[in-house]
Amino acid sequence: MRAPHTPVLLDEVIEALAVRESGVYVDCTFGAGGYSRGILNKADCKVIGIDQDPTTQKYVEACTQEFSNRFLFRSGNFSNLKELVKDQAPVDGVVLDLGVSSMQLDEGDRGFSFQQNAKLDMRMSSQGISAYELINQSSEAELADIIYLFGEEHAARRIAKKIVEARKETPIETTLQLANLVRSVVRKQGKIDPSTKTFQAIRIAVNDELNALKEALNQSIEVLAPKGRLVVVSFHALEDRIVKEFINNHCMAKVAKSKYHISFESTDKPFKYVHKKSIKPSKDEVATNPRSRSARLRVVEKNENYHA
Repeated sequence: MRAPHTPVLLDEVIEALAVRESGVYVDCTFGAGGYSRGILNKADCKVIGIDQDPTTQKYVEACTQEFSNRFLFRSGNFSNLKELVKDQAPVDGVVLDLGVSSMQLDEGDRGFSFQQNAKLDMRMSSQGISAYELINQSSEAELADIIYLFGEEHAARRIAKKIVEARKETPIETTLQLANLVRSVVRKQGKIDPSTKTFQAIRIAVNDELNALKEALNQSIEVLAPKGRLVVVSFHALEDRIVKEFINNHCMAKVAKSKYHISFESTDKPFKYVHKKSIKPSKDEVATNPRSRSARLRVVEKNENYHA
């Protein structure tokens, strides 16, 4: 079974991982298996796929059947990266493709998208507190904070007030109800739907995405082998800011001894830069896959001299 969607920046991710024969790589966001397949097709290596979404099972089975003992799957949240891969560590590469997947957006009944009417849910693992519960049980102040901090929505207070007023009459049960409430407060500018930032914020809060990302980044230091690569693809500023800050805080600085010779400072930092700046999708990729337009790839390499 082939993946239903082409993974964003696939060629760039494979190149950034420096996939090699006999290597062991971790695809922290398996989804429909796009990155895992790309890695396994690149070399005679092993991939450990991780995902908390139970609907990925059919793609897991297909990948297992095709690649046999070269593919292993672990069900769970990548915030538990160290525990999930401990029997295979140290590994040669870790890749994270952040945010909601195309597959989850397209499954209307999951409640991720304002483009399809469904009961508010947004749980990637199908467990825990749903978006319905968060929207209908949080205080006005809590909702305002969530929408502002995780959606960077400047109209957060007005949106929160509108939600609380509306749910006094009847619970807010569907994606369309929530989207229309936001649209009644926020005026549309350009092509972006006014409810985009609020839906992003609620999804991030429901899945505790930013804390999970921080955990995975920190644990990557422990699970990566010397010269192993950490590759992260993010889709919005909040995620990318966390990744960039982590990289800048944990990377050795380059020292130019001359314009012909650049080396890295001998420090106790766990990583060194592969590319200082983020890698963006090509114009051709954006044209064929509009969802890739905001993607940013960052990559670092484990310092072979690092000792915790």
